[in-house]
Amino acid sequence: MNETNNISTLNELPYISYLDDQGYLPPDLEGKIGVYAVFDQSQALQFIGYSRDIFLSIKQHLARCPEECYWLKVQIITKPSRTMLEAIKTAWIEENGTMPAGNLVEAKWQDPIDAKPAMTEIEREQYRKSDGIGQLKLIKNVARRVEAEIFAQLQIRGVKEEMRFNPKLKENGLLDLK
Repeated sequence: MNETNNISTLNELPYISYLDDQGYLPPDLEGKIGVYAVFDQSQALQFIGYSRDIFLSIKQHLARCPEECYWLKVQIITKPSRTMLEAIKTAWIEENGTMPAGNLVEAKWQDPIDAKPAMTEIEREQYRKSDGIGQLKLIKNVARRVEAEIFAQLQIRGVKEEMRFNPKLKENGLLDLK
């Protein structure tokens, strides 16, 4: 994890395991500002982002895209500016030669998970027939089911990092870490 205000190339930065042997994210990224690249299990680049707290951002990505989050490359910035963060991100995308797939569909990586598309046909029919309170309950139950599926995926990956979705968003069928 290079701590500098010079732009390091992706190629010269070391791969960092997304999870340690105990199933936790790299604790030394907590509260760190910088640019990061996320790679899948075969070390294919999936997403490049920047954050005022890299730890929280990569935690969100793990909950949203667990199958794409196996490796990281990070450049920590000591005197951050949006201009510098954008310059590093742009340089890494250019170095890669193509836009990473995750940056083409950033909503998957950046926005809360929308559980509503996971509704079954029966649930959709119940939703149409329900009143406001019934619809809220149904959407919340769908969100809980999707949440359970995500936690099951993370458990298979061996994730021990504590993750809690914001309960207030579940009423809207959205899942976002609190």
